[in-house]
Amino acid sequence: MTLKSDLTTRLASRQSRLGTETAFETLAKARGLEAQGKHIIHFEIGEPDFDTPEHIRQAAKDALDNGFTHYGPSAGQMELRVAIAKHQSERQGYEISPERVIVTPGGKPVMFFTMMALIEAGDEAIYPNPGFPIYESMIEYMGGKAVPVPLKEEFEFSLDVEELRGLVTDKTKLIVVNTPNNPCGSVIPKDDLRKIAEIAVEHDLVVLSDEIYKDMYYEGDHDSITQFPDMIDRTIILDGFSKSYAMTGWRLGYGIFPEWLVEPASRLMTNSVSCTSVFSQMAAVSALEGPQDSVGEMMEEFTARRDLVVDGLNSLPGVTCRVPKGAFYAFPNITGTGLSSKVFADRALEEAGVALLAGTAFGEHGDGYIRISFANSRENLTEGIERLRKMLVGE
Repeated sequence: MTLKSDLTTRLASRQSRLGTETAFETLAKARGLEAQGKHIIHFEIGEPDFDTPEHIRQAAKDALDNGFTHYGPSAGQMELRVAIAKHQSERQGYEISPERVIVTPGGKPVMFFTMMALIEAGDEAIYPNPGFPIYESMIEYMGGKAVPVPLKEEFEFSLDVEELRGLVTDKTKLIVVNTPNNPCGSVIPKDDLRKIAEIAVEHDLVVLSDEIYKDMYYEGDHDSITQFPDMIDRTIILDGFSKSYAMTGWRLGYGIFPEWLVEPASRLMTNSVSCTSVFSQMAAVSALEGPQDSVGEMMEEFTARRDLVVDGLNSLPGVTCRVPKGAFYAFPNITGTGLSSKVFADRALEEAGVALLAGTAFGEHGDGYIRISFANSRENLTEGIERLRKMLVGE
């Protein structure tokens, strides 16, 4: 049958505003090269390369055997909401009610629901750039204006609070904060968080605080913007299990919402995915209430890998790399190579067999940088650095 027209013209115009996450596109290209017999070292995907701890996997099996195979409440199993509230209350230093917790299939729905519930055409939302690409994508998709606040190397890839203040207008509704940061591995100093909180209160703004890497610090402890006056009722905390417990494929995240946003976000859950996998939620209870040794062991290994990668990158011609303070990413400056971020990433994959991401995958202010995930073995990290060295010196 011959179509009478190009049916892509039937797509809603908002689809043109929807971005993507380049890590998955690069992974697909790398897998394609592997299928052709080429050996690829993977520095592109942002997931811990550790197994989910055994007691969590066993809890999931037990839940299946115990009948946790049916629909659950849209906001999540109360057992898990209680466990999350207890866990977060202990971490944040103030009491959090289980009723404010909504369990989602991964962390991204917390971004989606926040922006779907708040952003209208003409609204502005300030987000970190370079930053997780879905922030900008969802703001634009909802008809809002995504306003980047640059993360600059001279500020240790944190933001300039005064520059942020200058971006606020009478149309600003939301500020996105991410610390530790993906892709830069940077941390917002506590005093700067306090100043951001003051800006939010002064201008009556909502804050989405992405704290998915809260357990992944190489020095110091996590500070949440919610610890400052008047921030609890205007902040959504995004967190989950993917990074801390190596549970990326389980798709388990959660949001801690202000009371006024719980019902709207719960309705968005009902209208979109009904509920999060129930037996997975029961395993997540075990993650929070069981042994925490795996988190510390993982960070010990990441520390060794971080040092190996930073030293290796700084030894490459034309490359300089600051030491990340959190997460498991290095964000080296490659301007000295004379290559653009995209050309560097393309050549690394095609010539050196190293899959990594151009800094521009995280926004315009990532130009001149690349992101390397060091969630890989020390052996592969060493080999990957050497392959990049050979690429740069023309061997």
